Amino acid sequence: MTRKSVSLPRGGAAAVANGAGEGVTGKVELRKKVTLLRGISIIIGTIIGAGIFISPKGILKNSGSVGMSLVVWIACGVLSLFGALCYAELGTCITKSGGHYTYILEAFGPMVAFVRLWADLIAIRPAGLAVISLAFGQYILEPLFMPCGVPPLAIKLATSIGITSVMYLNSMSVSWTARIQIFLTFSKLLAMAIIIVPGLYQLFKGETKNFENAFEVSNIQLSGLPLAFYSGMYAYAGWFYLNFVTEEVDNPERTVPLAICISMAIVTSCYVLTNVAYYTVMSAEELLASPAVAVTFAEKLMGNFSVAVPIFVALSCFGSMNGCLFAFSRMFYVASREGHLPEVLSMIHVRRHTPLAAVIVLYPMTLFQLFVGDIYSLLNFMSFLRWLFIGVAVLGLIYLRYTRPDMHRPFKVPLFIPAIFSFTCFFMVFLSLYSDPVNTGIGFAISLTGIPAYYIFIVFDRRPKWLQKALDSLSRSLQIVLEVVPAEH
Repeated sequence: MTRKSVSLPRGGAAAVANGAGEGVTGKVELRKKVTLLRGISIIIGTIIGAGIFISPKGILKNSGSVGMSLVVWIACGVLSLFGALCYAELGTCITKSGGHYTYILEAFGPMVAFVRLWADLIAIRPAGLAVISLAFGQYILEPLFMPCGVPPLAIKLATSIGITSVMYLNSMSVSWTARIQIFLTFSKLLAMAIIIVPGLYQLFKGETKNFENAFEVSNIQLSGLPLAFYSGMYAYAGWFYLNFVTEEVDNPERTVPLAICISMAIVTSCYVLTNVAYYTVMSAEELLASPAVAVTFAEKLMGNFSVAVPIFVALSCFGSMNGCLFAFSRMFYVASREGHLPEVLSMIHVRRHTPLAAVIVLYPMTLFQLFVGDIYSLLNFMSFLRWLFIGVAVLGLIYLRYTRPDMHRPFKVPLFIPAIFSFTCFFMVFLSLYSDPVNTGIGFAISLTGIPAYYIFIVFDRRPKWLQKALDSLSRSLQIVLEVVPAEH
């Protein structure tokens, strides 16, 4: 993984391009194709997955009352907005793509950043993508098998097709990826409107019996509130994805903060109003007992229309898959440029201008975990690491304020915002350790393997000549097969 540049044979870029039937058009680089609307669709489309339609139960179960659960939904939205504002500052003063990885690299140096990257590459990203894809596979097939269950193998096959199509889309065109993301975002907002509008109509008609004694003190469990917040913060996770593609954002100093603020306002409003709509039709007990809350809601109010709900949920999951892959392929692209991953991952397709190798690098790992691994236990190991590293990145913001006070900061947040948010992140990590020390300990151990990996692959890079020759040859072959060349800066 040294930065020894592996050049193509003489006339390489042109040879690759002409071999594919077309010449290179313009500079080979990632273009600024992410406008404000596309930026908003990346954030909203990635945050709103299947959770709000299927099981917004974690918050209600742990908060103990209807009123308190709505307070937690709002509070988590505000806390997530704090985190998003911190990332708006980081994204406008460090205008490189790569998200958490880039900010940790700038603030705390290459080793901490590599440990983050290592945990992402070997476990977090493939497992996360596999889980949201499994939800897609489940719900896209559900209408075909109703009222029976869907066979597990059919789910996995549909999931594989979903993952393959998302990978293909992201490999082929940035513009089409963004257009489809906008369509999917509108479809999930439409699905929420189909729940919110009838629900609020019921509320104005006087269906308020489930809101009576909403703050009944006897039911509120203080011990469960941290877990309720944990569930809520997960529901909002995804506000950071635009920061992974900063270099492709048109006018990032204006677009990034605007897209983040508009998205968080829309998502928080939708989440709170959707929950209010659920409570107009279902009591707290019915909501906790329902296997899929949106389906139960639709059955009660709309009869046969409930068949359409799984389709909307599947589209919602597809939007999350698309947004996630678009974002974290850019993190691998930047890490490769920094010398932390093989150089071929920072190369661009000569005609399509997509980081093709960085997009498909997760494909084998994700399919392997889908068919072989125990994904959910892997996610249990890894879930707290997300908050640990986001907390570290926001701590980096405070650290950079003192170590680099002269840095250009077009957008600046008051210091209490990163302080509160990083405290929240570390509190959630502590909560994981307290409630599930074994799984959290295993997660720490998996991520700490990144330290020896850093020294083996990055620091001690004196390899035997035969091995270096083989790696160079492999890299050259991949360049020719994938039709990729180093980006022009």
